[in-house]
Amino acid sequence: MTETPTIAFDVDRRVSAPPQLANGTLRVYPLGGVGEVGRNMTVYEMDGKLLIVDCGVLFPEEEQPGVDLILPDMSHIEDRLDDVVAVVITHGHEDHIGAVPYLLRLKQDIPLVASQLTLALVEAKLQEHRIKPFTLQVREGDVEQLGPFEVEFAAVNHSIPDSMAVLVRTKAGNVFQTGDFKMDPLPLDGRVTDLRAFGRWGEEGVDLMVPDSTNAEVPGHTPTERNIQPVLDDAIAKAEQRVIVASFASHVHRVQQVVNAAAKAGRKICLVGRSMVRNMTIASKLGYLDIPEGMLVDFKNVDKIPDHQIVLMCTGSQGEPMAALSRMASGDHKISLDSGDTVILASSLIPGNETSGFRLMNALQYRGINVIHKGNANVHVSGHAYAGELLTVYNVVQPRHVMPVHGEPKHQLANAKLAHATGVPVENLLLANNGTVVDITEGVPSIVGQLDVNYVYVDGSHVGMVTEDDLKDRMVLSKEGFVSVITVVDRKTQRIIQGPDIVVRGVAETAKTFEVIKPKIASALEEAMRDKPDHTQHQLQQVVRRVIGSWVGRKLRRRPMIVPVVVEV
Repeated sequence: MTETPTIAFDVDRRVSAPPQLANGTLRVYPLGGVGEVGRNMTVYEMDGKLLIVDCGVLFPEEEQPGVDLILPDMSHIEDRLDDVVAVVITHGHEDHIGAVPYLLRLKQDIPLVASQLTLALVEAKLQEHRIKPFTLQVREGDVEQLGPFEVEFAAVNHSIPDSMAVLVRTKAGNVFQTGDFKMDPLPLDGRVTDLRAFGRWGEEGVDLMVPDSTNAEVPGHTPTERNIQPVLDDAIAKAEQRVIVASFASHVHRVQQVVNAAAKAGRKICLVGRSMVRNMTIASKLGYLDIPEGMLVDFKNVDKIPDHQIVLMCTGSQGEPMAALSRMASGDHKISLDSGDTVILASSLIPGNETSGFRLMNALQYRGINVIHKGNANVHVSGHAYAGELLTVYNVVQPRHVMPVHGEPKHQLANAKLAHATGVPVENLLLANNGTVVDITEGVPSIVGQLDVNYVYVDGSHVGMVTEDDLKDRMVLSKEGFVSVITVVDRKTQRIIQGPDIVVRGVAETAKTFEVIKPKIASALEEAMRDKPDHTQHQLQQVVRRVIGSWVGRKLRRRPMIVPVVVEV
């Protein structure tokens, strides 16, 4: 019996600068979207020119407090923006378009190449940043020459209309990047994943395939979106009070299904949330969404509609604290939810959002609200291919090499095993990280380096100013609180003039508990000034930090943030 070869990540890979790119060689390196679900961005480099595919964001998790968005690490291309021939965008989800404004802030005239709906969503986002982009609209079957890169587009089915896969042709080799896709045989818009184009590309020769890995661990095939409509019809028809449906603000198909179900139940519909209103207005104007005349209610008039005659379509299915549904659940919204209302969570939880999602469900159910979600009803179908669909694509394309992306390491590894099962040799599987540099010469890819790629945090109006240390401090503050020690000293007399005064916040113990440590702090400070008169103010503050930090850890079993302040007179 033949042993199954080992497929594994190179855990010993270290940051190493790639060699100078040789003429006629194609370089490919992801700056986000590998080992994670979000902030997708891949750079292609050849003959001194760069092509970017997707430019998205990642949404923060609980251990990243105060962060609004996480961007790809663009520092590796910031000094080469004049060399960027275009940004090709596969579809209009935030994890593929959300960072475009931050890229175009650096250079506004970089061309954007995408389908009609995708461009419309990007342009609306850029308008908020007062950026008017240069765009090129494409559709499936189009071929565009972008510098040394020839890019062909093929239709794929996903959870947003107008999604595309791309084939990047160069003299060094061909790369097939699937983008996000699935193979719904009966898509709501009739736009199936174009396996004929995939097969044609495979016959031409795909030297490297870069596939979506999100659902590579899930066996079988994704169910058709059409299965959801009767479930929504039944849930909305049976509801006696208001119905609130939460979904992603870009899920046009799901919103259409909710509109259809509401119409059958004789209810009107109200879009809630700025992004939901913006995206669905665009989709409706372009003909991707059909809301019957007179059915749409403006949010400011929603109170005038009886509870049993309205469906609210909002954001917040992931439990995001600032999204409409979470604010409704906490009572911090114009619309307050009542016992007997029905909430339908028409999406699945993105990895990393499970805690916030379950917290939202519990908060809603505690208030007597009927919660319908993927766990108890068929109200959502994933937009990403299951293992059976990935196997089909591998068999159709027969790529020579595969680099799985768009997923956590477990998803990448599962995808690599699927590729191997269809005949791709183990040595032709490239298990990459963000920043992994792959060079393709005469159709043969190989890993040649590893860039140091970091998270870039957006915190309010600040981009890239928040560090990992800042986030650690925020986590300490949120979990352990802080202790401030203020002391006024006289250098000449080497004595304490005032203090130590201790202020505590977010700590269960009161300031009175800390009275016992004050003499030790004072003694340590005076001793330090006597023994080492040249001590700097910072060094004196560190003396305070060590004394109180040791005591708090030993006596109170806590590790709060300690802020020592030594004032000299």
